[in-house]
Amino acid sequence: MLETINLSKNFKGKKAVDEVDIYLDEGESVGLLGPNGAGKSTTISIISSLLKPSSGDVKLDGKSIIKNPAEIRKILGVVPQEIALYEELTAYENLKFFGEIYKVKKNILEERIRDVLEIVGLKERQKDLVKTFSGGMKRRVNIAAALLHHPKILILDEPTVGIDPQSRNHILETVRKLNEEQETTILYTSHYMEEVEQLCNRVYIMDHGKVIASGSKSELLSILSSEDTIQVQLSETSDQLIEKIKSFDHVRQVDETDEGIRIISKKGSNILSGLVLAAEKEGIQVTHYQMETPSLEDVFLHLTGKTLRD
Repeated sequence: MLETINLSKNFKGKKAVDEVDIYLDEGESVGLLGPNGAGKSTTISIISSLLKPSSGDVKLDGKSIIKNPAEIRKILGVVPQEIALYEELTAYENLKFFGEIYKVKKNILEERIRDVLEIVGLKERQKDLVKTFSGGMKRRVNIAAALLHHPKILILDEPTVGIDPQSRNHILETVRKLNEEQETTILYTSHYMEEVEQLCNRVYIMDHGKVIASGSKSELLSILSSEDTIQVQLSETSDQLIEKIKSFDHVRQVDETDEGIRIISKKGSNILSGLVLAAEKEGIQVTHYQMETPSLEDVFLHLTGKTLRD
């Protein structure tokens, strides 16, 4: 339905997006993950026709939209990172304004406003000024605005950042229903891995402007199928111990956690005895260890060297 082909964008000689190829099939929910500065928002801005690429193309049903962006704007809804509402207007007034910008016909605009307010659970607050809303409620109005013209594709750029758990759960449930019940095609970026795992059929991972991995959850997890992840609790940690463990044969990555360290090593390699001896030499006790099943967070850390929230 929608694809980017060798998509690139340069800013002052630096490539923010570097030959990115992604696609969305109709009715899919696709996650776009990456640390800050990975190029996610720039990619979304190009797909949304807000930016022109330095090179490459974006195609909708096989037709380029770079020279004719009106085609995608008719069927695309975008929920940006920053709240884009007029705080001195009510929720209803904001939605009426955006509905007119979307050129929703007057005879159906009132019905669409009622529908989207129902979807985001704010029908009872439609006459209240947006400035009186919590951050989570404002983000729900943002989503409602993006749904007024009944888009076939919905892009959500970190829609749950900095909001209360109740609003977050409501947004996640709204996105799930839009995808499963209304068959809206979703492109979803987030700093919360569990959201992407819950909502998305496929995932793209970006870093330094490039797509470095893509696939279903099981396909991405297979990247670590040749590795063991060991969570180790210690009485304390030290830089000397971490550096010693990094020097072990078959150890590929060591990361400090709240309770100790996480070690990724070659599958089947027995490093626990060496770990205990190294810890004892530093006067540190191994209080607990556990073999972990790899998660998407582990894959992300393995590929980028960072956690998703870094």
